[in-house]
Amino acid sequence: MNKKWKFGKRTMSGAAAVVLGGLVFGTLRLASPAAKLSTAEVKRKEFVDYLEVKGEVKALHSAIITAPYGAGDLQIVKLATNGAKVKKGDVLVEFDNTTMKQKLAQDQSTLKSAEAEIQQSRAAARLKEEQDLTDVMNAKFAAQKSRLDASKEEIVSVIEGEEAKLKLADAEQKVMETEAKLNADRSAASADLATKKQKHDQAAFQVQQDEHSVALLTLRAPLDGVVSLQNHWQPQGGPTPFKPGDRAWPGAAIAELPDPSTLKISARIEEAERGQLRVGQTGMVRVEAVPDGNFEGRIETISPTASLDFNAGWPVPRNFSVEVALSNSDTRLTPGMGALVRVAVDRLANGIVIPSSALFRKAGRTVAYVRRGSKFEETAVEILRRSGDEALIGKGLQPGEHLALKDPTLTE
Repeated sequence: MNKKWKFGKRTMSGAAAVVLGGLVFGTLRLASPAAKLSTAEVKRKEFVDYLEVKGEVKALHSAIITAPYGAGDLQIVKLATNGAKVKKGDVLVEFDNTTMKQKLAQDQSTLKSAEAEIQQSRAAARLKEEQDLTDVMNAKFAAQKSRLDASKEEIVSVIEGEEAKLKLADAEQKVMETEAKLNADRSAASADLATKKQKHDQAAFQVQQDEHSVALLTLRAPLDGVVSLQNHWQPQGGPTPFKPGDRAWPGAAIAELPDPSTLKISARIEEAERGQLRVGQTGMVRVEAVPDGNFEGRIETISPTASLDFNAGWPVPRNFSVEVALSNSDTRLTPGMGALVRVAVDRLANGIVIPSSALFRKAGRTVAYVRRGSKFEETAVEILRRSGDEALIGKGLQPGEHLALKDPTLTE
């Protein structure tokens, strides 16, 4: 009996020690962090209710870079990388120009031959005209001599006079014939030269066309921007961005170059949010890919009616589109980047405001840990509103109190 009582006493003493140790441990866990944990002060100040809207950077205007027409085979040999930043005039796409350059060389050779034929025709026409002019001069000289001989009719015999007249007639006929030949040769030379020039002009036009086609095989950026390669269908991989080695078709969209001066934030909002926003409201914009940059935004448009949002999953919801204009920009902004627009929709003066990080859920209640001397005391609180990283408190806290920003019961 004595042994049982001693054993029971030892058991009760052990249990009491465990309970006491737990209380001491819990007290230490609540007391010791008071000097270590970061705290925030409960403040009485203006509470700003923000509406946060998720969207993405989009360009209202962009240049579509398309494959040219009439430039032969369109195999890509060089292509700007997706997301590359380019300046106006930079090369975006180069197609294989081997075949077109060979055609250009052939047509240039044809043009040179046509130019040579024109020079030969002009030289031959000059020689023929010089000969015809000489023949005309000789004929005129002979006619003049025959005219002088015919003028001696009174002092020579009748027979000689008649002979002189016949010679004069022959000489004048010769003059007419040589002049007619001169005019005919001139016309023939002019017609031949016109034919040669037409052939030359056709060859020159073809060379010009070839040069234009060769130039079309190099596509340059029409403005500064960021390259967004377009997809084309591949039997093996489905929609796939263009890459070097691919073949395009005339008019195919190879890349898109958004105009950076027209970048805006595009978002979709639900009906409840639609009632809190209005055109002209300003707010701050945070872009996830530019963490060190803050942008001022202004709501530019809100759709008057809801529309289906096919990017929001299934079932497809109906919501409203919003566009936010940026008052300042950054060269790092590119279309497709995620953005968060924060707009102040309501303000409450003299509210009790604390950081949202000072609130915790315990046994279905919202609590805060108030520093009391060297320890933290768990206190239930009533939250009126939350906005961003702040909360408006209705009951449970007083201005000037300091709250733990981490749960002290979990701190070792």
